[in-house]
Amino acid sequence: MASPWVLDEDDALELLAYLTTAARTQVDEAAEYGPMRLLTAAHRLAEAMTPRATPGTADVLDGPLARMPLLAVPRDDREAYVDELDTVCRELARHLVARYGPDAP
Repeated sequence: MASPWVLDEDDALELLAYLTTAARTQVDEAAEYGPMRLLTAAHRLAEAMTPRATPGTADVLDGPLARMPLLAVPRDDREAYVDELDTVCRELARHLVARYGPDAP
């Protein structure tokens, strides 16, 4: 069974262009900008997913990731920044286990 695409070709090309140019830019930028660029891409992908997401996935997309500032960098309060990233990862992991784990419906 085919599932609806989250991104059409134009959206996918935009995300691809962002990721590749961010990789190139990162070569000349401070290391703390790398996580910021990845989170920006994650925000863009989440925005594209939201209209077609199931209710459980929509809740995750509207969770800790959505509350994390786009321009957050681990420079100011590194410990708090890492804690926020850990929260985003934990929330997504919980959702993935519930959706795809051995006890998933």
